[in-house]
Amino acid sequence: MNSSTKERKERTIRSAREKCQAVLAIWTGRRRPAEICKELEIPANLLSCWQERAMEGMLQALEPRTRKQEDRGPMLAPRMEKLLDRKMARLESRMARLGAPRGRPAAEKPAA
Repeated sequence: MNSSTKERKERTIRSAREKCQAVLAIWTGRRRPAEICKELEIPANLLSCWQERAMEGMLQALEPRTRKQEDRGPMLAPRMEKLLDRKMARLESRMARLGAPRGRPAAEKPAA
């Protein structure tokens, strides 16, 4: 390597804990960003990226959790689903014999 070529410093990988401590030190006002950058030997834009990622992670973690219906599984256990289907079939059969319109019990027939 000739003397005019810049030597690249080996990249130091910081742990999540170190990043959190750096970001929290700034957010709590205990340290200035310039101090952190100098101490950790990192550029200011990298520290800014850590702060952005920390804020995004915090917002995501604090969002209300909702699960999709597919993730929750069936509303009823398969055995209960079969029982309900049988009961509904019997009820519809009885209603058909009584002449009630589908979907409305015979007791709720409109008065003519």
